[in-house]
Amino acid sequence: MSKRRVVVTGLGHVSPVGNDVATGWANLLAGKSGIAKITRFDASDMACQIAGEVKDFDISQYISPKEARRNDLFIHYGIAAALQAVADAGLDDVPGLDKTRVGVNIGSGIGGLPLIEETGVALMDGGPRKIGPFFIPGSLINLIAGQVSILKGYQGPTYGIVSACTTGAHCIGDAARLIQYGDADVMVAGGSEGAISRLGIGGFAAMKAMSTRNDDPAAASRPWDKGRDGFVMGEGAGVLVLEDYEHAVKRGARIYAELIGFGMSSDAHHITAPSSEGPARGVANALRDAGINPDQVQYVNAHGTSTPLGDANETSALKIAFGDHAKKLAVNSTKSMTGHLLGGAGGVEAIYTILSVHNQVSPPTINLVDQDVEAGCDLDYVANTARDMKIDIGISNSFGFGGTNGTLVFKRV
Repeated sequence: MSKRRVVVTGLGHVSPVGNDVATGWANLLAGKSGIAKITRFDASDMACQIAGEVKDFDISQYISPKEARRNDLFIHYGIAAALQAVADAGLDDVPGLDKTRVGVNIGSGIGGLPLIEETGVALMDGGPRKIGPFFIPGSLINLIAGQVSILKGYQGPTYGIVSACTTGAHCIGDAARLIQYGDADVMVAGGSEGAISRLGIGGFAAMKAMSTRNDDPAAASRPWDKGRDGFVMGEGAGVLVLEDYEHAVKRGARIYAELIGFGMSSDAHHITAPSSEGPARGVANALRDAGINPDQVQYVNAHGTSTPLGDANETSALKIAFGDHAKKLAVNSTKSMTGHLLGGAGGVEAIYTILSVHNQVSPPTINLVDQDVEAGCDLDYVANTARDMKIDIGISNSFGFGGTNGTLVFKRV
């Protein structure tokens, strides 16, 4: 039985570079950083005092203030991005849309950490009577999908995958397979995160994983640069509407790109330290699923977190997966501007990959001043300036703690 084709018909986005797709994309192409000093809490006593915070976000545009108070920030971001994507796809305007054939798969890597932190303090200070009745549903990861399903009446498969920083990619890839298998005609899929809190920042800083370039926040995320010293946390959500090709054509939907491949793998190596072979296998699996050769790919939206080990490791993985063709790839890290959205990264970066393919342009990797060739970072990273280029096929890489890897392959239509 041949696989059903899966296309992208809607995009929704909340990130440090913009609270909608158009704003975020324009800022990326302009090379504008969304990273600054933390304003959400007093971080003056912390090793890392910078982050990519979402700015001027108003959840009341999407749900009532009463409903908003019952949910943590990561659910707010996920709902906003999902409703943007649904509107962009025009699903509400489809006559007789069979909502039993529409599902939702939106996950998060960490979930309601700020609400957990806040409730923990309330418990310690005031006892169990201070725990709110919406603490549990307001912090559960699958409640993004649950809330979207309830808001829109979608009765197909509704769930959320949790796989650290690979969450968004896994949610999108798995959702596409539900369409391919015939379990749904439309899936709303992506990832969300809102973990910029004392506990979130402090926890990653305790691992020595984060940048401490506190005096120059906009320059702190610098993938493949010799001066990189760790990742910068971001927040937000990226959500796609995925649709069976025939279903999309029949209703006259705009198609951004086709999702032609999805690959996964595990390092089986270490809970946090990267390995080259695992990610390379994930890329190879995605290319095989897409039925394409490595030399048919022009663009890579890399995981590219700005960590000393991770950036060199991903470069090595690309060389293993692509061989000599790796030197011809345009490899870009949008995390240089957004920071690392953790479970939301695969969602927003899938959008950036789709828009790169759709618009035939690669965003820049900013802050790449002194490329770390000595560490093996010797590919074309689209340094500092966006590039108009031919992109028939682009891939998006996401790697997570526990050695979990995911790669999505998008084709121009």
